[in-house]
Amino acid sequence: MFAKKSAPIGTIFSIAAVGLFLLFGLGSCSNPSTPAGHEGYVYEKPRMFGSGGYQGSLQGPSNYGMSVLRNEIINIDMRPNTYTEKFRILANDDLNIVFDFHAVVSIRSGTVKAVVENYGGEHWYERFVRETFRTYVRNAVQKFDSGELKARRDDIGKEVTTKLQTYLNATPFEVKNIVVGNINYPDIVAKAVEKKLAAQQLLSEKETQKQIAKKDAEIRIEEAKGIAQAQKIINSTLTENYLQHEAINAQLKMAESPNHTTVYIPVGTNGMPLVKGLK
Repeated sequence: MFAKKSAPIGTIFSIAAVGLFLLFGLGSCSNPSTPAGHEGYVYEKPRMFGSGGYQGSLQGPSNYGMSVLRNEIINIDMRPNTYTEKFRILANDDLNIVFDFHAVVSIRSGTVKAVVENYGGEHWYERFVRETFRTYVRNAVQKFDSGELKARRDDIGKEVTTKLQTYLNATPFEVKNIVVGNINYPDIVAKAVEKKLAAQQLLSEKETQKQIAKKDAEIRIEEAKGIAQAQKIINSTLTENYLQHEAINAQLKMAESPNHTTVYIPVGTNGMPLVKGLK
């Protein structure tokens, strides 16, 4: 009697075990995916069986597909991204200069496996690029005095770009552009520059005033020359005979007037009237 009842119970347990196994298997299936602009590094984390390790790569947007293996994925952004580094560096004249440096770096397509296995995966910039980049910037900046940095900004950027491109040449990484950000000088330098600019402005104003005064003096000299020349001409033409001629003409005109009385007084050679003494 008891043997006949044990068969159905065993069957139930077997079915339940198979069901649990299938449920566990389906629940543990994975379907890794990669978004646009990324590449995915698919790898297996074995449970009780499987070799583990690299399984393949994806170019987003895409899915790897359902798998009973415990597949996981590391997605790497392959697009150009800007990495900003802040600096406080002693220039050649021992002044602390504060500024930013921006590097635009992308990852070459199809290199996600190398990025993950050889360069730190998602942390490739911090582990492989950052410190070298900062070293190149420091070396380039410290060659110049603080006052030269703004004028030599392009030269510094080109030098750092060339060195970083050479360093990354045989790697998955590609330098797209490097830009020097704002350069901030210490307060003492900023105030000195302001004073210098103010002095230059004042000097420019004084020079302008000097030129105006010089032109005014030249005008007055020319005016004086004109007056002197006119006076010279007048003096050369006012002879004694000319003056006497003009005086006679004036007297003739006065004599023609009906309301005019003319009195002639004899004068001496000195032009004074002759006075006869009384006896």
